[in-house]
Amino acid sequence: MTFLWPTMLWLLLAIPALLAGYLLLLRRRSQPALRFPHLGLIREALGKGPGWRRHLPPALMLLSVAAALFAAARPVATITLPADQQTLLLAIDVSLSMRAEDIEPNRMEAAQAAARSFVRELPGKVRVGIVAFAGTASLVQAPTRDREALLAAIDGFQLQRATAVGSGILVSLASLFPDAAIDLEESLFGNRAGAGARSPAAAPGGARSDASPSAPVQPGSSGSAAIVLLTDGRTTTGPDPLEAARTAAAMGVRVHTVGFGSGEGATVAFNGFSMFMRFDEEALRAIAQITGGEYYHAASGDDLQRIYRELGARFALETARTEIGALFAALAAALALAAAGLSFAWFRAGR
Repeated sequence: MTFLWPTMLWLLLAIPALLAGYLLLLRRRSQPALRFPHLGLIREALGKGPGWRRHLPPALMLLSVAAALFAAARPVATITLPADQQTLLLAIDVSLSMRAEDIEPNRMEAAQAAARSFVRELPGKVRVGIVAFAGTASLVQAPTRDREALLAAIDGFQLQRATAVGSGILVSLASLFPDAAIDLEESLFGNRAGAGARSPAAAPGGARSDASPSAPVQPGSSGSAAIVLLTDGRTTTGPDPLEAARTAAAMGVRVHTVGFGSGEGATVAFNGFSMFMRFDEEALRAIAQITGGEYYHAASGDDLQRIYRELGARFALETARTEIGALFAALAAALALAAAGLSFAWFRAGR
């Protein structure tokens, strides 16, 4: 826990002073009683004293003052809460290398199975869209809560030549922000990655409406939009994926990247051909770092299922730094009311 106004905590030094004053007051009140003889008779006549109860209300008031001072210092804590409504884009590589059978039954079918499980297990309020990319990228399912439509889109992937990771990121951004005036034609076919990101008109979850490279927001500041990108290869065409990642960062969107297959590279065979394939781990790590996302490596279908489960848990719950001064203020008020109530109940006049 940290404090926005930590200097207010110096006022806590008043607590020992108040305690010392209370003890001094008790001592002065007890002195006159020593002037009277036969104290036992007086005590017997007065009956049993309040004992520990006389100290409880003052103790509660001291705690109330301490809690109020903590509230005044504006404490901030990291807490985990159910996530707000989110929109998530799955960007999945559908290049021909995904037919490789080094991962059973093959990379494409393993990726589809993991994506289906991921979609089914996400909270119902999360909207999901699907982008497929190879030599270019296309939105195969607009963001929706219709899980059956999403499953159908996953089952309908068509493999194509080449790999354009940057295209997958930019089409995902355009799908998240349909009013953002992202010029996909220029970005995807004009070899100017990120040049098409022009002053989005609306950006959810913390990204300002003027989020653009000229007026960037904090990377990863969007709490309601994210991209999960999976690829088993390296960029061979299209816009620079790192420039596309900077566009996503300027819009506050995290891109979580998953490298699928062997990080060291491997020779795989399909359709009678042998090819050496390796995904660009350095680039995927950089994309995640630039955007405030996470990088994962899946060497098998089981690894990919596990990673998608971890990501699903991330989207079901969100961790954020939140000011909790109101909780301390409420505690201070409750303690003060308890002190006043006990004093009235135990020591009111005439009882």
